[in-house]
Amino acid sequence: MTNIFKTAALAAAVVGATLTVGAGAASAQAEVTLRCHHFLSPMGSVPRRFIEPWAERIEAESNGRIDVEIYPAMQLGGTPPSLYDQVRDGVVDCVWTIPAYTPGRFPEAETFELPFMTSMSGEASSRAAWDFTQEHLMERFSDVHLMAVHVHGPGVIHTTNAPITSISDFNGLQLRGPSRMANALLEELGATPVGMPVPAFPEALSRGTVDGGVIPWEVVPALRVEELAENHTQIGGDRALYNTYFIWAMNPDTYASLPDDLKAVIDANSGVETSAWAGRAMDEGDEVAETAIRERGNTIVTLDDAVVAELRAVGEEVTQRWIEEMNGLGLDGQQLVDDARALVAQYSDQ
Repeated sequence: MTNIFKTAALAAAVVGATLTVGAGAASAQAEVTLRCHHFLSPMGSVPRRFIEPWAERIEAESNGRIDVEIYPAMQLGGTPPSLYDQVRDGVVDCVWTIPAYTPGRFPEAETFELPFMTSMSGEASSRAAWDFTQEHLMERFSDVHLMAVHVHGPGVIHTTNAPITSISDFNGLQLRGPSRMANALLEELGATPVGMPVPAFPEALSRGTVDGGVIPWEVVPALRVEELAENHTQIGGDRALYNTYFIWAMNPDTYASLPDDLKAVIDANSGVETSAWAGRAMDEGDEVAETAIRERGNTIVTLDDAVVAELRAVGEEVTQRWIEEMNGLGLDGQQLVDDARALVAQYSDQ
């Protein structure tokens, strides 16, 4: 597995092919080279704890016949919202991305981004997300080969001036949100939501464009957010304030072109267990990051039960409006919510 940092010219030169034989020294013995693209720093917990180990496993289980090249931080060009189309169109072979960066294309996926839908375990909720996806989203994702879907842990509110300790503290704040549903919740709480991909968050903080935002602990150190927003608010209880739905997907023609025994290697590293692995990577990253930020001396508060109950009431209003919106699209919004809640409860109990 090669974690490649190429010049823009070289990156542009390699974008065109979808399946490369004998691509460079790192893959001289490989029959197939997979180029995988994502928007995070290579120091993030998902690249370090999931994407890179996944690539190493693919190479080992294929006996070196597959080489996986990882291009972090959008090194092959484009923006985070373009990643789905890149893998669909064969510009790259696989991507890790967030469907919510293209609002309206995957409405069923928003179910797992609703307020207080997921548990505090990214691993358990990712198992639920995979099963839900198999039931409700495979037609939406029919133009890619889906290998895993996952969510993160509970998520945290990060602010520059003071920690949020009550609902009234949201009033007037400009807060970054990752998705349409997170933004809807922030707005209902009195904040002004500012939607942006997570790589843009640090610059927005440094420029004062936002007063804070929501991201999970695990990605904070990779973005150095703890240096820009030194106040952090955690949500108590057994459900997350919000979440983000991620996919790990391959170009379907790339997958179809593999011989059967190499397809089997990909298949063995896809599905519910791989989804759980990605969620677990974020859980583990949360623990490491929170410990480091506490040691740094930043202010960390956990909301008490009364405030969480208020938040859940507001979250339920957002959920009910979403259900009505989905019904207007010809979907059964209540059924989507019921199915997701049942799966989250099932895997959280396990």
